[in-house]
Amino acid sequence: MSKLSGKTALVTGASRGIGRAIAQRLAADGAYVAVHYGHNEAAAKETVATIEEAGGRAFTIRAELGAPGDVDTLFAGLEDGLDGRRLDILVNNAGGAMGTGSIERTTPEEFDRLVALNMRAPFFIIQRALPLLSDGGRIVNISSADTRIAITQELAYSMAKGAINVLSRTLAQAVGERGITVNTVAPGITDTEPNAWIHSSPEVEALTATASALNRIGRPSDIADIVAFLASDDARWITGDLIDATGGTFLGPRI
Repeated sequence: MSKLSGKTALVTGASRGIGRAIAQRLAADGAYVAVHYGHNEAAAKETVATIEEAGGRAFTIRAELGAPGDVDTLFAGLEDGLDGRRLDILVNNAGGAMGTGSIERTTPEEFDRLVALNMRAPFFIIQRALPLLSDGGRIVNISSADTRIAITQELAYSMAKGAINVLSRTLAQAVGERGITVNTVAPGITDTEPNAWIHSSPEVEALTATASALNRIGRPSDIADIVAFLASDDARWITGDLIDATGGTFLGPRI
């Protein structure tokens, strides 16, 4: 029997990249997956199609996170798709740097949009999900290695993701009596569409790979496998933890 057979899951930002890989892996393990997307309906439908082709079950939900009414829209679609079922697994994956940069270049408007997507949305999604979430459920929040590594051109983004780390640890304490676990996964540089610059030249590819102790670029499936473990009963005794999913990026100089 699949580890997540009979379970339901919501994965935000699941139309592509890491989110798509997470949705596909949870479905492969038996979960019925709500594939959330913000704008790219075709990509979200493609995610569902790949899941169904592999024998899994999924449906799409559209909600522009960070916009007014985002959580209401998201949960209207979720509850309609679940059709009376409870939610077992919540993966807050949606986010992004949104073009913001260093302390000198980030505008107040950009900062507010970034916080709304990366910090505010996960907080209120969890708030709304808790009454729907089964006892013994799983919450996995996707953070970033930028909270450990000083990337000056993504300062505001790093701050927002740092808040997610705090949210997960404190929330784990708050909901532990219900048997709900809350953990954070912090990916490093991963081969996704927003990181297409990785392949701008063989030199850039090689340099990016050498930043990892494992000497390769991360894949979305690397992150999805970790999330699937945390969503399973195998991880029942892990909560409030932050997993650095970077392949050992910038552990130290190569001598």
